[in-house]
Amino acid sequence: MAEWVDAEQSTLLDLLDRRLAGDPDGPFLDLCGTPYTAAEIDAESNRVANALRELGVGHGATVATMLENGPAAVLSWFAIHKLGAISVPVNTALKGPMLRHQLADADAAVVIVQDDLAERPRALLDTLDSVRHLVVAGDGPGGEPVAPGSRAKVSAWTDLLDADATRPQVTVRPADLGTIVYTGGTTGPSKGCALSHNYHLSIARQIIASWGRRPEDVVWSPLPLFHFNAISCMLTGTLVSGGRAALARRFSVSGFWPEVNRTGATIASLLGSLAVLVARAGDHPEAKGSGAPEANTTLRLLTGAPIPPEIDQLYRDRFGVTTFSNAYGATEASLISWLPPGRPGRPASAGIVNTEAFSVKIFDDGDREVPVGEVGEIVCRPRMPHVMFEGYWRRPEATVEAWRNLWFHTGDIGRVDEDGYLFFVDRKADYMRRRGENISSWELEKVFHEHPDVKDVCVHAVPSDVAEDDVKATLVLRDGASVTEEALCRWAVDRLPYYAVPRYFEFREELPMSQTGRTTKNILRDEGVGPSTWDREAAGVTFERR
Repeated sequence: MAEWVDAEQSTLLDLLDRRLAGDPDGPFLDLCGTPYTAAEIDAESNRVANALRELGVGHGATVATMLENGPAAVLSWFAIHKLGAISVPVNTALKGPMLRHQLADADAAVVIVQDDLAERPRALLDTLDSVRHLVVAGDGPGGEPVAPGSRAKVSAWTDLLDADATRPQVTVRPADLGTIVYTGGTTGPSKGCALSHNYHLSIARQIIASWGRRPEDVVWSPLPLFHFNAISCMLTGTLVSGGRAALARRFSVSGFWPEVNRTGATIASLLGSLAVLVARAGDHPEAKGSGAPEANTTLRLLTGAPIPPEIDQLYRDRFGVTTFSNAYGATEASLISWLPPGRPGRPASAGIVNTEAFSVKIFDDGDREVPVGEVGEIVCRPRMPHVMFEGYWRRPEATVEAWRNLWFHTGDIGRVDEDGYLFFVDRKADYMRRRGENISSWELEKVFHEHPDVKDVCVHAVPSDVAEDDVKATLVLRDGASVTEEALCRWAVDRLPYYAVPRYFEFREELPMSQTGRTTKNILRDEGVGPSTWDREAAGVTFERR
């Protein structure tokens, strides 16, 4: 068996207790410049847990958080689990109907929100029957109603920190749900992936083994804690491996090397697109290999997927840093493929199939296995309990559909060679991924249909020069419409999360249709960007990215 495999099922609280027993007072987490030991995290999160219990949070309840990286996000996460409740980290870029959908779907009675983002959920509270308490992480007042017609009350985060520091006595099992992470919808609204405590542990152990992470390592990352990547690598992973982790508030190309130096990071966890930006940036005196007196000496590994071969070579030649991107997975199931220690990589592959955790096959459209080396949909099922998601939250029909013929269908196209290496080819479903964010074309199209000048729209991916996708909206306007591409773009800025605002807009007389009357997005994707396409970056249109 691979070294990560452990027959023992565990909870997140088990992991924290082991850390407290072995190293309660050593450096544990650097949260945007504020250091914490495990004992400090434990005591402060106990206070938050007891305060949340007074607000009515109990075992199995959901608590939504809308927080950037920092102490409040981490303390909330631990506190929620100490009650046996379920953490629902919401993307801080969401607003309007997309935010309302997730808060309503999660059915959370308590929402913890950053003070400068509080107006977004506040504006929706009169339409959200479930929310009873809005906790604002900042210096705002507490106690008063927050919206006309809403029974919700607002509390200050500082009030939570005044509660008792004794650990709540709650029984939590490895199979209990710990986190719900919303992933991009394809033919409908985004769905919540229900993740057990043991799944957190399973993926953390796989990542540790893949990276060769050691107890003396310091892992730095700017990735947000509303994604499972950061939770697995920075929180769960550090509890499992030992050592410490440092979270940045957000990513900055110019701040990358100074932050790595400040924290003494030996491993940097990024997205593939962010890794490309760092590699292509100009000279920086603190960069490893720069020759300057202040040059970094600690970083040994940079991780992210996908990292193109030429970028991988650039890191080795320019910085003397090894990269890791040989893995494939989804929020629902990870890691489906990986590169165990000592196993050589293969160009353009996503590592080898993870046969310890999953049975993995490549199916055709009729759910029949294709011959070795041929392309089809990647499907999988677990070989051990609680190593993937437990289903889509409150969506049994969607769960059954994803598990068609008792195989989980990833919606991704790939192939497996004769040696078990998996190669990702394309996405079968109509979702996009930009700068690490899954984007639902269905949800974006629904928003654009609200514009009075839009008759029809198709939102789709086009290739990006930084990796992953750029987003394009191809639209048909109503007769007599006078809206311009720029005006429509600025209209979208007020209604969409910043990462989902299309870069490209194109007006057409009609959209290409299949014989069944559906838009053939593959044609639009293949056509990409043409002479009649408007580019907001070329036009100099900017907006606040939050």
